[in-house]
Amino acid sequence: MIQPNWELFASSFLPLLDGAIRGTIPLALMSFAIGLVLALALALMRLSTRLWVSGIARIYISLVRGTPLLVQLFVIFYGLPSVGVLIDPWPSAVVAFSINVGGYAAEVIRAAILSVPKGQWEAAYMIGMSRARALTRIILPQAARVSVPPLSNTFISLVKDTSLASLILVTELFREAQQVAAFSQEFMLLYLEAALIYWVICLVLSTGQGFLEKRLDRYVAR
Repeated sequence: MIQPNWELFASSFLPLLDGAIRGTIPLALMSFAIGLVLALALALMRLSTRLWVSGIARIYISLVRGTPLLVQLFVIFYGLPSVGVLIDPWPSAVVAFSINVGGYAAEVIRAAILSVPKGQWEAAYMIGMSRARALTRIILPQAARVSVPPLSNTFISLVKDTSLASLILVTELFREAQQVAAFSQEFMLLYLEAALIYWVICLVLSTGQGFLEKRLDRYVAR
């Protein structure tokens, strides 16, 4: 017997939510964390006075920002096996998303560092700080406040982009919706339900962004 729409909606909610909790959120968090580390390294390379160092970072960022995320994902999962490199679906998704986040977030972090007044560097040097210590203790805390909004937007976009991982058989929210929809033939209902869950997740993240901005506000130079 075919379930009424409201019964299907209720019965499919937990599988979709489980896909979000076990797949979408961990995938986004892991990829974003790795991507941020990569982005920080790339941002510092872009700021380097050595042309070959900044050049490498420029080329990387240009390649990432100039090619679609879906193509990057397919190159890693479907392309690398042709040269003998086999990567499972989940690690492939993490690698692709991390590489993508690194390319976009690098420019955000670089701009945030440059936004800190040069007098902050000079003051740090005057009290005997090394460049590395000045960067970690003085500059980055102030740059963090500036970079929170754009980085938050990057993370929110990443949460939605994880739906692309369903194309390489990663079990996450959208793939769960696809599976239930294929069985029930209620495609509109299931995809709208998945969209609703994505929206709620992004709403929570946006709220958290506001709290984080207030917390980091104390680091801004007055």
